[in-house]
Amino acid sequence: MKDLIQKAVEVLMQDGLIIYPTDTLYGLGADALSEEAVSKVFEAKGREYHKPLSIAVCDPEMIAAVAYVDDIAKAFIEEFLPGPATLVLRARTVLPPLLTAGTNLIGIRYPAQDVALEIISRFDSPITATSANLSGCPSPITVNDALVPHDFCIDVGALKGTPSTVVDLVHREIIRPGANIERIGAVLAEWVQCE
Repeated sequence: MKDLIQKAVEVLMQDGLIIYPTDTLYGLGADALSEEAVSKVFEAKGREYHKPLSIAVCDPEMIAAVAYVDDIAKAFIEEFLPGPATLVLRARTVLPPLLTAGTNLIGIRYPAQDVALEIISRFDSPITATSANLSGCPSPITVNDALVPHDFCIDVGALKGTPSTVVDLVHREIIRPGANIERIGAVLAEWVQCE
């Protein structure tokens, strides 16, 4: 597996696309700080450019490097991450505007999946975390479901398949219910009341 992870990192370094496992679905990974690589992700998925892409990180420090983290976000990260949640925060200017589709917001995954975390850690930079499917097609639970053009793929078998819960921590709302929704919803509501 170490060799596969190293190969994935080498592909990312050349603005290539990888399919990699997360704690929910297979993701389509590219260098999130490279406009060229991000553009390839949109092309591979047939995704409209006005729809932002999320990114994946390997630790809270990497979240703070790409987004503004307030007290609620810090508490959310401590409570729920790593895990199957996407938190939406205000993006720092280090991220290409293409990634945020002009919203100045970024969706961030910190997955509880060792292979994904090792790839990002070795690459030492965030990667895209959109699902490895063509836009509008079913989410990829196995690599056979991942029908997008790519340069390299890491197969770890079938994944759980429940998408992450997307939580907008700027506007304090849940955008998309998914994994762990009951607990996330309850805790978020409690925090917002306390503000």
